Amino acid sequence: MKIRTLPYSKTGYFSKLMCDYLSENDQLHDFYGRFPNLESFKEQMEEKKLSFGLESRETLVRALQRQYENTTTSEATANNISSLSEANTCSITTGHQLNLFTGPLYFLYKIFSVINLSEKLKEAYPDSNFVPIYWMATEDHDFDEINYFNLFGKKLEWNRASGGAVGDLSTEGLSNILKELKMQLGDSENAKMLAALFSEAYTVHKNLADATRYIGNTLFSDYGLVILDGNDAALKEEFASYVKQDLLEGTSHTEINATSNRLTKLGYPQQVFPREINLFYLADGLRERIIEKEGQFYVNDTSIVFSRDEILVELEKNPQNFSPNALLRPLYQEVVLPNLCYVGGGGELAYWFQLKDYFKSVKIPFPILLLRNSALLMSENDAKKIEKLEVTLDDLFLPKHELEAKYTRQLSEITIDFTKQKAHLITQFKALYVLVKQTDASFEGAVAAQEKKQINGLVHLEKRLLTAQKRKHADQLKRLTAMQHMLFPNQSLQERLVNFSAFYLEFGDELLSELKQNLDPLAHEFTIVTL
Repeated sequence: MKIRTLPYSKTGYFSKLMCDYLSENDQLHDFYGRFPNLESFKEQMEEKKLSFGLESRETLVRALQRQYENTTTSEATANNISSLSEANTCSITTGHQLNLFTGPLYFLYKIFSVINLSEKLKEAYPDSNFVPIYWMATEDHDFDEINYFNLFGKKLEWNRASGGAVGDLSTEGLSNILKELKMQLGDSENAKMLAALFSEAYTVHKNLADATRYIGNTLFSDYGLVILDGNDAALKEEFASYVKQDLLEGTSHTEINATSNRLTKLGYPQQVFPREINLFYLADGLRERIIEKEGQFYVNDTSIVFSRDEILVELEKNPQNFSPNALLRPLYQEVVLPNLCYVGGGGELAYWFQLKDYFKSVKIPFPILLLRNSALLMSENDAKKIEKLEVTLDDLFLPKHELEAKYTRQLSEITIDFTKQKAHLITQFKALYVLVKQTDASFEGAVAAQEKKQINGLVHLEKRLLTAQKRKHADQLKRLTAMQHMLFPNQSLQERLVNFSAFYLEFGDELLSELKQNLDPLAHEFTIVTL
């Protein structure tokens, strides 16, 4: 396996916000806490330990033990769960939707980011323990975002009625996807393993949360991964006082709006927009926004209504019925976990940048934010094809039209660049401007128009020449763009579309072990992996 890295800013696929964050741009310092390097974690540990007590640890461990009752755990995972009751144990957390069969490839990168960071911290701070946690987004209700995965360019989709929290959805009907998956995979040993994993997850387990836990545990339990379902009554009870504050005072709306406005004034787009109440009401088949009007609390698009006193009684008796939205979920996570660091993609971290002042207002330590590992996987054979095409791998990150233009100029026997001609033309017109001023300055506008016309003419001729050379070298261009499409399907990062099974089919468990070994969570660069 060969590894090389590329600055995120050089890929063209990461936002200005993320690139500025990784370069520690001064104007962003007020929107995050400590920057993710090994030294920062010492102070983060000290701060978190002061705010996370023994009772909270015991509640967390009991909740995890309940959630794992019917799951066979590795010794590493069992030890990590137990260690969370100890004052010297902290967590490193990532979150992910319950995508069918893990969804896009970057699921693996998220998980290995928290696993590898936990191990790095253990080496740096041997007197403490660090537990990698995958927070399952079981309370999401955006079924259309998770009901499919892509394999070999084909979309395997689960079509069914949906409603409420996705974690509670029955897995009934997924046997049809299994049949289609088997046809796609073939009958190799790795194919049989993948089919068995899918079958055990989705035809034996009754709901999507349990199925997803099974897959995550099967793939990663040897590394000690702990999988947490936040849709838990005991954990929600720990969070109830913050829910009450959001219902009655709207603190999150005020603080997050103020921070978001400061971010947008700096030129960064707002990722998520806070509501006056950032909570949903959760029940069987239902997850709808809570809206306050004139002292009454309405559950959107239902007939459910609470008075102020009634909703507080409901919160006390049934805290599990209150579900935080994307902006309140980070606070929930940090309240119920001894967490040091949240690992997420660029879109996720963008809304964390809206939250720091809100965390400060409720006196909860703001975690270190780490951009998850991001990678491009390719085979040795792919690398040889790229070399044969005589382009660099960096070129393939270019937008398709830029890649085609650059490659055509490289292949062309003639120079497709009229820069010298344009410079010569500009020099001639400078002389004309001098002449005009000496004779009749009223002609200056006419000269300027003629200059623009002739420059545009050269630009047009250059484009026509480029188009003609593209036709001449069409076969080579076709091979190049086919390679780019394979590595960057639909002009997107591979990790956002391709499912892990496409690579597991060829490389088996070696895929996981090599990713584990070679993805450095603190490198802060894009990783290119040649398998």
